[in-house]
Amino acid sequence: MTDDTETQDEVPESERRVVAGWHGRYYEDFAVGDVYKHPFGRTVTETDNVWFTNVTMNLNPMHFNEAYAAGTEFDERLVDGTFVIALAVGMSVIDVSVNATANLGYDRIRHHAPVYHGDTIFAESEVLEKRESDSRDHVGIVTTQLRAYNQDGTKVLSLERTPMVLKRAHADPSAAQPPGWPEEIGTQPEDA
Repeated sequence: MTDDTETQDEVPESERRVVAGWHGRYYEDFAVGDVYKHPFGRTVTETDNVWFTNVTMNLNPMHFNEAYAAGTEFDERLVDGTFVIALAVGMSVIDVSVNATANLGYDRIRHHAPVYHGDTIFAESEVLEKRESDSRDHVGIVTTQLRAYNQDGTKVLSLERTPMVLKRAHADPSAAQPPGWPEEIGTQPEDA
């Protein structure tokens, strides 16, 4: 294993550079009809479900009472639907709302199939509409349909999501200072 000094010595200084990572989409990057398949699936665990159910005080025994759930048509506990919503929305942030200044609404939420402990969820977003903000010059409004599927390809959730997204000129991203990073943290261009 090498330390940072050895790695830096192995790369000629003329070849070192600070390269921009993914900064997310800005308003200008959205086009109606585009579909973004969000990276990474996420397996839902029993712990996710029990903790989320308890934290949100969801008292429906379908989520935390195994004996009760065994006597239902599902034969087992179901994952709390609001957890599935939160998970799918979270999965979409990297592509849809990293540069959002606000989420204006979640509409047409539908649970199409139950989610069980051990299911792996995948999500995608389709751009339905975009428009300039009437009240703020620095953002635009984007509406997407978010769809989530389990490992078998069964659609388990759909919803429409509408964030206000920064315009690129107002964000001024750079490789040295990507969104969310304070100035002068980590490697700077002059270090490369």
